[in-house]
Amino acid sequence: MSGADPKGGVTPCTTRVMNLSHFVTQAARRHADGIAFVWGEKQWSWREMEARVNAMAHALVHEFGLKKGDRVLVQSANSNQMFESMFATFRVGAVWVPTNFRQTPDEVAYLAESSGSVLMICQANFASHARACLASEGSSIKSVIAIGASDIGDDYDAIVERNLGKTLTSEAVDRDDPCWYFYTSGTTGRPKAAVLTHGQMAFVINNHHGDLFPATTHEDRSIVVAPLSHGAGVHQLCQVAHAATTILMPSDKMDVDAFWRLVQEWKVTNLFTVPTIVKMLVEDPAVNRYDRSSLRYVIYAGAPMYRADQKKALETLGPILVQYFGLGEVTGAITVLPPMLHSLDDGPEARVGTCGYERTGMQMQIQDDKGNEVAQGETGEICAMGPAVFAGYYNNPEANAKAFRDGWFRTGDLGHIDETGFLYITGRASDMYISGGSNVYPREVEEKLLMHPALNEVAILGVPDPFWGEVGIAVCTLRPGSLTDGNELRAWLDGKVSRYKLPKKFVFWDEMPKSAYGKIAKKLIREELEKRGDLDDMSEKLSA
Repeated sequence: MSGADPKGGVTPCTTRVMNLSHFVTQAARRHADGIAFVWGEKQWSWREMEARVNAMAHALVHEFGLKKGDRVLVQSANSNQMFESMFATFRVGAVWVPTNFRQTPDEVAYLAESSGSVLMICQANFASHARACLASEGSSIKSVIAIGASDIGDDYDAIVERNLGKTLTSEAVDRDDPCWYFYTSGTTGRPKAAVLTHGQMAFVINNHHGDLFPATTHEDRSIVVAPLSHGAGVHQLCQVAHAATTILMPSDKMDVDAFWRLVQEWKVTNLFTVPTIVKMLVEDPAVNRYDRSSLRYVIYAGAPMYRADQKKALETLGPILVQYFGLGEVTGAITVLPPMLHSLDDGPEARVGTCGYERTGMQMQIQDDKGNEVAQGETGEICAMGPAVFAGYYNNPEANAKAFRDGWFRTGDLGHIDETGFLYITGRASDMYISGGSNVYPREVEEKLLMHPALNEVAILGVPDPFWGEVGIAVCTLRPGSLTDGNELRAWLDGKVSRYKLPKKFVFWDEMPKSAYGKIAKKLIREELEKRGDLDDMSEKLSA
């Protein structure tokens, strides 16, 4: 008798899935006059949103010759046009390639080349980015659509106006057809395009609804405080799936008072952000000037939240925090810590420091350098598998070979799992440094330092040392009106962490460098340390 048939005797006849742009069509059918999108004084109903998406999709095909599988580069801050471009691109069966809009023209030109984009949608005030892409020898971009009046190309809204009333049937797509090139932040080397597909994203949307913001309906309101090019775009796609209203901040500058005013005005129920923005929102006096009782889910990801900041947010907002962990390559879907497991109590039952348990349909494993699962509680690399994992990096076999091992995606993050399956992140593998032969995970020390009343933010980096191999340097920002110094902080840490983990130097800055998505960026911090000469100064002192 032959071995068991792994497919159960069934021959798959199709991998056809719904084109994700159909979510807009569904919302327009069920809630035609419901508010789809709000930006400043302007509002669009679902009927209007569907008409505009249809018009642009029709133009992409019939005016610009876009075909299934073509890539569309989008350089824009948050706007209704950028939001619409996602669905118009999906409808054609093409691939949406949004950039980090704060990147330089040369950096965006690299994205144009590496993605193979043939068309660019570019906000008018980024005209130099469009020109750099058009001038690049390796770029395939033939045309530019301008958001706003510009000589770089035809105006987006004018194109929509002349195509209103025209429709385009959504292109047939299979489960593994790409819909989005999600560029990594490029903390090491050049950014890489993680390929997200229609089938994968359909799973992620259901997973997000089940694990992060259950019972979301067309009566919900979601406010956007992060660029739609990355995690916020995934979050808003999920909101569209249930016809919830999306509300943009009036500008790309973070105005905390305006945020809380909009929460009150629109009775906002959910938002996605990163820990540093949550910290900003709850520490500003404006948090108590407006009614925020409508908020049901404040979802944060992108980095673990320090315990001191988590407690402050819980005290201010109540039990509405939701944390999830995952990279863009896994569209965030590795673990979840729901509101009921966020606790002000620091006792053993509180599981302080965890980022939750496995997401629905996902599996996680802690592995050593050879791919073996480590013992419970032992630190290793966090690896994941499941339908939320991306298809791979576009045109980058070397990166794919490093990212996947025996079917597992390697996150590059370090952590351990307790006996009940809760994950604790130690830090990035690239953040760890070895001092005197012992591994030091900066996050553990950062957590302790942030309990000091004078400190607002802190980041610890490992730097070379001729005697110890590597030592830590702590970059700190202070709370307004507070004073401290390195000697006091070192004495305060003594006894709270092992002595070999103590930073050898403390520096104090007015502001911490952050990425375009509001996360503390150690790559930028290291560059700033080098620019200021702090690393040279440290090396001289330590080697003297």
